[in-house]
Amino acid sequence: MNNKMKFFVVGLSTFVIGVAFSNFAMSDVPSKIAVVDVPQVVNSSSQVQALKKEQQAKTKEIVAFVEKARKDVAATTDVKKKQSLEEKYNKELSAKKTAMDKNYTEKLTAIDAAISKQIEAQAKAGGYDIVLAKGVVLYGGTDITDVVKKAVK
Repeated sequence: MNNKMKFFVVGLSTFVIGVAFSNFAMSDVPSKIAVVDVPQVVNSSSQVQALKKEQQAKTKEIVAFVEKARKDVAATTDVKKKQSLEEKYNKELSAKKTAMDKNYTEKLTAIDAAISKQIEAQAKAGGYDIVLAKGVVLYGGTDITDVVKKAVK
């Protein structure tokens, strides 16, 4: 019976200490929360707009390359030359697409980092403890989207 009593006292003590720590941790909830509509910030970014135009131009270049390649292959009558030409153009196309995708990814990553830094800077300037995406917040928080949009441009 004595061991059961010790086990009960230790268990009860652990529970009480756990509740106390939980209450202590919950009392330190940040008081200033901001929200940002990230898609709106991204769409208004001049860097993103420039990247979209650049991507469209490169896509047009690739389409022109494919059309030229098709014409060249269609104009060739020798079967072996035709296969050789197709392989050559497929390799070139693959290289162009890989380079375009890599360039796009690098630039998009840099833009994302810049936008994140601006959100962080505006949050610190406004004295906010936490910044959440507007889409995940049902109610509350100060919307700093416009301030971030101005800073990102």
